[in-house]
Amino acid sequence: MGSPKLIDSNGYEKLEIYNEKMTRELSDSYRNILKLIGEDISREGLDKTPERVAKAMQFLLQGYKTDPVKILQSAMFRENYRQMVIVKDIEIYSLCEHHLLPFFGKAHVAYIPNGYITGLSKIARVVDVFSRRLQVQERLTSQIKNCIQNTLNPLGVAVVIEAQHLCMQMRGIQKQHSITTTSDFTGAFQKNATRDEFIKLIGSKLS
Repeated sequence: MGSPKLIDSNGYEKLEIYNEKMTRELSDSYRNILKLIGEDISREGLDKTPERVAKAMQFLLQGYKTDPVKILQSAMFRENYRQMVIVKDIEIYSLCEHHLLPFFGKAHVAYIPNGYITGLSKIARVVDVFSRRLQVQERLTSQIKNCIQNTLNPLGVAVVIEAQHLCMQMRGIQKQHSITTTSDFTGAFQKNATRDEFIKLIGSKLS
């Protein structure tokens, strides 16, 4: 395993770990792809591209290596709180499994505890784990919901995702400003009043 350390302008040390065997095999595949589309892989600009893309794909798809259930379980606490907990505007970056083009946007997640709460950052991490896989937005929405529901057993879970898809903007229908919204609800959020409160809160600007 390679583990290069990158230091940014603020002195922050970022550790990225790559599987060396996978990097070599992916690099060979991308080198062949570049040849097939008619590029000269010996020219300076493309010389290191296959390796860069190989590492980029491992980074973008790192969600396969992480168990989101364990993330939630690592910070579960008993708490007698039964009101809505919302983490909104969670940035998502994913790759559409149909064309391997990005889709990106925001996820809004809520749950109503039933004896247990979890660390707020863990909700965002669960979103990140599922989005860092080949996805469709509909499945991503349900996977986040199911993971939280099955692990915390709350009174209800709500997930809404708003995203832009480059497969729609760069190719196909080429609609530049389209937004796709998906939602999924369990338990208490299937009641109109609770769901409406959630929708109102994720659309509000609290200060």
